[in-house]
Amino acid sequence: MSGGEPMDARARAADSAARLLADGRPDWNPDVDDVLVVRAVRDETHDVRTFVLAPRNPARFRYLPGQFITLDIEIGGETINRCYTLSSTPTRPDAVSITVKRVPGGPVSNFLHDTLKPGSTLRAVGPMGDFSCFEPGNGATRYLFLSGGSGITPLMSMSRAFHDLAEPRDIVFVHAARSPADIIFRDELELMARNQPGHFRFAPVCETDSPMQPWHGLRGRLNLGLLNHIAPDYKEREIFVCGPSPFMAAVRSMLKEAGFDMSRHHEESFNFEELAAAEPEVAAEVVVAEAKEAARAPQPAPEAVPAPEPVPASAPPAPEPAAPAVVYKVSFAKSGRTIECSSDMFVLDAARRAGVRLPSSCSKGLCGTCKSKLVSGEVEMKHQGGIRQREIDAGMRLLCCSKPRSDLVVDR
Repeated sequence: MSGGEPMDARARAADSAARLLADGRPDWNPDVDDVLVVRAVRDETHDVRTFVLAPRNPARFRYLPGQFITLDIEIGGETINRCYTLSSTPTRPDAVSITVKRVPGGPVSNFLHDTLKPGSTLRAVGPMGDFSCFEPGNGATRYLFLSGGSGITPLMSMSRAFHDLAEPRDIVFVHAARSPADIIFRDELELMARNQPGHFRFAPVCETDSPMQPWHGLRGRLNLGLLNHIAPDYKEREIFVCGPSPFMAAVRSMLKEAGFDMSRHHEESFNFEELAAAEPEVAAEVVVAEAKEAARAPQPAPEAVPAPEPVPASAPPAPEPAAPAVVYKVSFAKSGRTIECSSDMFVLDAARRAGVRLPSSCSKGLCGTCKSKLVSGEVEMKHQGGIRQREIDAGMRLLCCSKPRSDLVVDR
């Protein structure tokens, strides 16, 4: 026997590895066991890390490239829900990975970077989301992927899937970065391009040089001139975009100005990274400004209601009028704020209008970011998978898709 490892330890390790590859492994079900174990931590750039996660018991993940998971993270005795797009690919189903940029002052990203190591555990739900070129009905064969910063993750997931499947797709992958040192997954994307000549092209665009690393490639910010140079046939491609909101807005405006068919333009509809990076004071100011703007907006005058006309005896009975909306009080226990919310409005929308800042992201009942404990009262909630049944049984609700049916007290 060579090496200093005892034979029984080697046998146990071999048995463990064999179990990980055994047939008949179930699909991962967060409703049964939502704990994921950190298997590896990898540095992608000076401020970006990938965390590889796997179930405690061998199981496989099923999802579409581009989807996300929601983590339940305990920081300082408080549970924070945060969404992260998977950078991994379902063609490698035994683990998933999230790739996280450290945000100065960001509580979650710094906690993940500073705390997680192999063996750490996290609770999660998902995967979910509809930003994927693998959605049923999408039969495109030519794609243009446009990413900015850490928005690269869903497009990396899609690219890895096509690469693993050896699918004959024509993909141009454009990534905008601050400097060459900030290009995430650079080595792997260049490898994909070498492995798929004629099918996959990687075109990074940098704004400036890195210290001791001058940039000799495409320079500046993405514009129509650069796009025509990189992909002169872009109007014939299906375009997927993900990045900071200003980046996506600029791409949207650029494509519209160029006469692109926007039915073939797809973008991530909510930006997880910006939610994580937002300073509370700034976010609160934005919400208050929105509330003030809504208050300043001219309200339509009430319409005059004509007197009812006599109904002939033979006429069918008139339909029952819709029940009028009822206004309820919603009290937030921790902040001490109380607002009004009508029975036809979601609690999150009412809170925003009143200037109450609550964590939120998708506003669709998908991500779980606005999950809150309902201390008292009743709501009507129609979610899309962002909350577990056992959490509902424990009194948790998603405020973005909950309408009040009584006065409420929310633990926020």
